Amino acid sequence: FYFRNNHRPFLLFVSLLHVHTPLITTEKFQGRSRHGLYGDNVEEMDWIVGKFGRLLDVIDKEGLKDTTFIYFASDHGGFLEAHRGNSQLGGWNGIYKGGKGMGGWEGGIRVPGIVRWPGVLPAGTVIDEPTSLMDIYPTVVQLAGGAVPQDRVMDGHSLLPLLLGTEQHSRHEFLFHYCGVFLHAVRWHQKDSGTVWKAHYTTPVFQPEASGACFGRGICPCFGDGVTHHDPPLLFNLSQDPSEANPLSADTEPL
Repeated sequence: FYFRNNHRPFLLFVSLLHVHTPLITTEKFQGRSRHGLYGDNVEEMDWIVGKFGRLLDVIDKEGLKDTTFIYFASDHGGFLEAHRGNSQLGGWNGIYKGGKGMGGWEGGIRVPGIVRWPGVLPAGTVIDEPTSLMDIYPTVVQLAGGAVPQDRVMDGHSLLPLLLGTEQHSRHEFLFHYCGVFLHAVRWHQKDSGTVWKAHYTTPVFQPEASGACFGRGICPCFGDGVTHHDPPLLFNLSQDPSEANPLSADTEPL
């Protein structure tokens, strides 16, 4: 492909089907990974986007590297329940509990955002602050020199102050985590202490119980008999317990 607008501002939005069922993989990439079709999907996605991939390669060859803001992210964590036959060949979310389709557990919603803008942003910077895909809209508007509407509340905030270092902390004090239309969890970034707390009102019923996934259903549901409601909610200190292994109580957390 080529850019028609390489001499004037452009917005290119690429939404990949990869690492999403039905895990369609072209013949060239089938069998490339030790991790089955899911791994092949990751390999092909990397070829499309990655360091030596088609997208970045074209941007570099067109001389647009230093003037193009690139933001790479996912809308959810790894799909744990992906399988082929009886083999479980899904994603992996490291220390984070849960995965795709779970509106509360960190494994379903905590994903990295990777930004590249060599002409403006220094390489290798790591920002450990909670942001949201809702932030893309106001960021793009600011980059384009526009202004977001003032007649309504905007849930997103421009990422540029964090990326440029003019602000040190995310403007998101609260983030509400939904599964479909159902509120499952709320994250609170306590400004005075820097602590991040999370309360779970609803969690999926894992199958098997200790698996961290819903292998019996193929993906965890958002409501009905496949979820548990918590009253009082499960509370975690994500700053000390990012894997959400130790729910807090009045005995363990006086605050």
